Amino acid sequence: MSNIVTDILAPKTNLKLKIGLYFGSYNPVHIGHLAIANYMVEYTDIDQLWFVVSPHNPLKKKNNLLDDYQRLELVHRAVDGDDRFRASNIEFSLPKPSYTVDTLAYLKDQHPDYHFKILMGSDNLENFHKWKNYETILEDYGIIVYPRPGFDPDKVQVEKNITIAKDAPLMEISSSFIRIAIKEGKDVRHFVPQKSWEYLEEMNFYR
Repeated sequence: MSNIVTDILAPKTNLKLKIGLYFGSYNPVHIGHLAIANYMVEYTDIDQLWFVVSPHNPLKKKNNLLDDYQRLELVHRAVDGDDRFRASNIEFSLPKPSYTVDTLAYLKDQHPDYHFKILMGSDNLENFHKWKNYETILEDYGIIVYPRPGFDPDKVQVEKNITIAKDAPLMEISSSFIRIAIKEGKDVRHFVPQKSWEYLEEMNFYR
């Protein structure tokens, strides 16, 4: 991240820059992703949000998953010009399968002046206790939970370092919907950030 961006976000203080990590395949990135990210940087305590593009797992069938760097390019184009966001390929070079706790440890080592938090959907919260070293993630980093439709935050026991974004707008747009719509010849340009849509059209993806 450039010094210019750093200066904008955290001017000359002893506070660590708070970075939210939004993991996903982004196949493709869509306006729902951007709306959630926008809410998180404006209504939570994070200063900047990184879209962490998940690499293809070589042990799984590829199906209609675009190549890693094509999906990264879609995200780059989606966030271009907005210093609140950043596209990250950090997991592309890490051992597979990639575990979140290992990614966090690597990022902490590379950016000791940043404090990282994970953004996750409420559907992942139920199985979070099964994640590798989940206690370390909670203790050293923290989680911001985005409520999916049907999630009742009042029925969840909130542990230390878990924040539930109760007032976040609910998004029901999915990447699979967009892929299917494109394959069917539908025009869904307003579901995808403009520059990303132009790249999809240029490359004839999902046809």
